[in-house]
Amino acid sequence: MPVRTVHKNTDDSTIEIVADYPVSARRLWNAYADPNQLERFWGPPTYPATFTRHDLAVGGRSHYVMTGPDGDTSAGYWSFSHVDAPHSFTVRDGFADESGEPNLQAPEMTMSFRFEDTAHGATLTMVTSFDSDAQMQEMLEMGMDEGMESALGQLDAVLEGPDLAAAGTMTQLTVLGDTLVRINRVLPCDVREAWRAHHDAEMLRRWQLGPDGWSMPVCEVTTTVGDSYRFGWVSDDGTEAFGFTGTVLDAQEPYRVVTTEMMTDGEGTPVEDGPETRNELTFSPVADGTLLSLVITYPDVAVRDMILGTGMVDGMEMSYARLERLLGGVH
Repeated sequence: MPVRTVHKNTDDSTIEIVADYPVSARRLWNAYADPNQLERFWGPPTYPATFTRHDLAVGGRSHYVMTGPDGDTSAGYWSFSHVDAPHSFTVRDGFADESGEPNLQAPEMTMSFRFEDTAHGATLTMVTSFDSDAQMQEMLEMGMDEGMESALGQLDAVLEGPDLAAAGTMTQLTVLGDTLVRINRVLPCDVREAWRAHHDAEMLRRWQLGPDGWSMPVCEVTTTVGDSYRFGWVSDDGTEAFGFTGTVLDAQEPYRVVTTEMMTDGEGTPVEDGPETRNELTFSPVADGTLLSLVITYPDVAVRDMILGTGMVDGMEMSYARLERLLGGVH
């Protein structure tokens, strides 16, 4: 077991857990920054977590649902108050409904995570602060300390595998449910540069092209909530054209933007009876750049499979590889 010490302090209503791992502090940070890795250890073995949102930025939020063997669920949220990548972060942690809305009748706590290099790897120090000793005792009676130690034990197996948030990691697709998928890609730049690459029309026209042989003559970008954007592509021989349009639902520069999306024809008109998706795009700091995470909500499983079956993810990787070359691999 990696856990070295567990200290329960009734004087200030805190629990401090210190754990040692044979990896760098930067590797530990990536395990927490990447939802694909985080959901493999956050939660007891019989109640694995699914993170449907993970905004690793001050003011950002995370939503997760732990599902038991009988299909029962327990949802929670994080609200980030401090982020110092790749060294430490602090969240307010509590129970929630499945949409991520906090359950104000349930206890919540503050959790801080610190990652430090040592001579033999790295140390993770996790301090949980409660509002009172009574609240701490209530959570201990619910098995919180055993759950934390179990999660840190599961982290061992995650760290033995490949770092899915390391530099050079290509586009990854994770199916979260019948109508929900997550697409991740590591970019060799900081968060603000990643944001600019996705919201500067000149840059977008240079990389967001999918396979070779296409150009992007229509690129109307906005980050204003309620406004609409328009993208349009045409093949080099002029025989094919299509596009997308949608509305900005939320924008928190430089780490999160939420939009709707629907396909348009070559004239920019929405395709009749075409499906509409909800896209949540976030940018999180990882050890060697920025982790882009796109969570897409489809109207049903048939639409999900139809769109994924078009080779969408492969096309996205072609675009992101082009962006990586444009960025020059500069961190």
